[in-house]
Amino acid sequence: MTAPCEIGISQQDRQEMARHMQLLLANEYVLYTKTLKFHWNVEGKHFGALHAFFKEQYESMLDIVDDVAERIRALGHMSTGTLNEFSQNAIIPEEPGNNPDDLGMIRLLLLGHEEIIRQLRNMAETAITLKDIGTNNFLIDLMEKHEKMAWMLRAHIV
Repeated sequence: MTAPCEIGISQQDRQEMARHMQLLLANEYVLYTKTLKFHWNVEGKHFGALHAFFKEQYESMLDIVDDVAERIRALGHMSTGTLNEFSQNAIIPEEPGNNPDDLGMIRLLLLGHEEIIRQLRNMAETAITLKDIGTNNFLIDLMEKHEKMAWMLRAHIV
């Protein structure tokens, strides 16, 4: 049982925002896992640089996953946290058994970040509608992080 959450946003609005955040959390976790997988499996003449680059990205992604889950808790709701829940809710595909070449890995990660960026833009508008300025701020900051990660990935495939 959670303690009452009296932060100036109705229970109904907090519940709606938390529902959106759970979907974001699922996508963030799948993208984190995919980045980690590609870190482990990258090969080729750029192995060293990409191995380190993917590590930097998955470490950032783990912080993001934690921050999203904690934002859900700040809204007074329990956060999902199982692989089953994440795979059921995510729209970013996991790519099981798919081990593309280094550029293929980068393209798939870029697609994932771009999907999350679009999701964040929509969620930020929802947060404004629900008068949840704190979550809106959080989402805008998160969007900027993903835009930077996407830019760095995109720079590898030019």
